[in-house]
Amino acid sequence: MEVTTNRDGKVGSLIDTAYNLFQNGFFRKAAEVLEEALSLDFENNEVLFALKCAQFWSDKTDKYDFISDKGKAGSYLLDQWKNFVLFLDRSADSYENCLYTLRQYVFAKALSCFSELSGRHGKHEAGTFFRIGKCYKGLGDYERALEYLEVSNHQKADDPEILAELADCYAFIGEVKAAKIFFREAFFINPQKIEICMLESLLILRLIVKLKKMGYTSPELEEWIPVYGVVFGVLNVKRELKPLEYGRLKQSIFAMEAEMKEIGEDAGFFHKPRLLNRYFWLIDHLVTTKENHEKIDEVLEKIKKIDPQVYEQYIQ
Repeated sequence: MEVTTNRDGKVGSLIDTAYNLFQNGFFRKAAEVLEEALSLDFENNEVLFALKCAQFWSDKTDKYDFISDKGKAGSYLLDQWKNFVLFLDRSADSYENCLYTLRQYVFAKALSCFSELSGRHGKHEAGTFFRIGKCYKGLGDYERALEYLEVSNHQKADDPEILAELADCYAFIGEVKAAKIFFREAFFINPQKIEICMLESLLILRLIVKLKKMGYTSPELEEWIPVYGVVFGVLNVKRELKPLEYGRLKQSIFAMEAEMKEIGEDAGFFHKPRLLNRYFWLIDHLVTTKENHEKIDEVLEKIKKIDPQVYEQYIQ
């Protein structure tokens, strides 16, 4: 992450003016200011980066202005922020001051939409609570975000997207154990339902970056996050399963083993990591309930057969 150090002179003043315009949603005017700055210093990377951002958001806000439904308008802004994050992945440079002003505009505007929607109807549904929580998280108010995300979680239990956002917020406020629990639960339920591009805490980002360096890309990347989260000691919080959970886990393992045996080499990208992850959960349960070691060894042998490399890393 690059942060500009030269804030002197006319160019620096124009950049500051553009950022003020960003915070108020005047992206076309900001682009004009940045074009002027570029004419003074055509090799200034921050100006070039900010200009790309202005051009991206000017088009999006034009479309936003024509959406009359507040719920749809707020959701549109959140969707465009996700697209913007993916857009940033293709950029070599990134400037925190620029991103901060954009974040403040987008999430404050989206929050205003959802708050107005809530005022009209008098109550929130789970989806609205969730979106409001995401807005507060985007604005950096993690405590307030947790209030809404927790209610959303109670209304719509076992939703991996909600659980992952909860985990992200808990990581930001230093509740690492809770963050690890929620991340692990989320990725166990369904990794493909989690928008990893929207996760921002270092706890999960470092793991994602490491897997990308190993060559994993979406959608396969999401499937291996819980596996290597355990292997690398990131998602290392264990818990004893309830009898019903234990029964479901064994049934899912049996079904996946049978499916992998039947389809063989044609198994999809998610079969192996999901089965490995279930084996890890099973071992954790056997350890916490103090089962005899023979049962654990049986599971370890299955892991070794499926992926010797993961097995070696897991037992270290």
